Amino acid sequence: MDYSRNSYHPRHQKQVRKNSRTFAIIALVLFLAVGVIFYQYKKTVMATKSLDELPIEVNLISLSPYTRSGRALKKVNGIVVHYTANPGATAKENRDYFNSLATTHKTKASCHFIIGLDGEIIQCIPTREMSYASNSRNRDTISIECCHKDASGKFNRKTYRSLVLLTRALMKKFNLSSSQVIRHYDVTGKLCPLYYVKNSDKWDDFREDLNQWSFFDYLYY
Repeated sequence: MDYSRNSYHPRHQKQVRKNSRTFAIIALVLFLAVGVIFYQYKKTVMATKSLDELPIEVNLISLSPYTRSGRALKKVNGIVVHYTANPGATAKENRDYFNSLATTHKTKASCHFIIGLDGEIIQCIPTREMSYASNSRNRDTISIECCHKDASGKFNRKTYRSLVLLTRALMKKFNLSSSQVIRHYDVTGKLCPLYYVKNSDKWDDFREDLNQWSFFDYLYY
């Protein structure tokens, strides 16, 4: 009798068991890998509860009518996102520029936070004080400036990730919704942040990420 096509042939059964073991090992390795990645994601992204949990460098700029008035923010009704409009400059360089205005008097400008190209966050002004960033909304908003590599104004992955984390922490601190996170453009019509004015769908995606940042956005943005 020819057993070559018989599924119960001992040789066939041995191959089936071998394939099953291989599949089980591969599945286990993938399961463990996904588990480790998800744990890191949950730990570093979803577990952020307050500003205190973020690696923020507090480097306040000088009190001056041109940089930091010291006037109190009586209430925070929103968060305004900006871009620095100087491609390649670091967060520290932008912070130092704002600080220099106390001496040069070239213009009035500042912000509460600057996010750098490596995702670093520098705080320039306490959140209880006004900044000179968002025109008529200076009186009731927190301002965030973001660095960018090129003239497109698009934020890289590290900058974007820190922006999401910082904005979410500020939303929690001041009991704000994602609809209260706006662009400088929404205040004055200025093309700032440029990439998110020219690509309004990406801005919509960002505000969605504030509510529930997806696992794959975290990995591949």
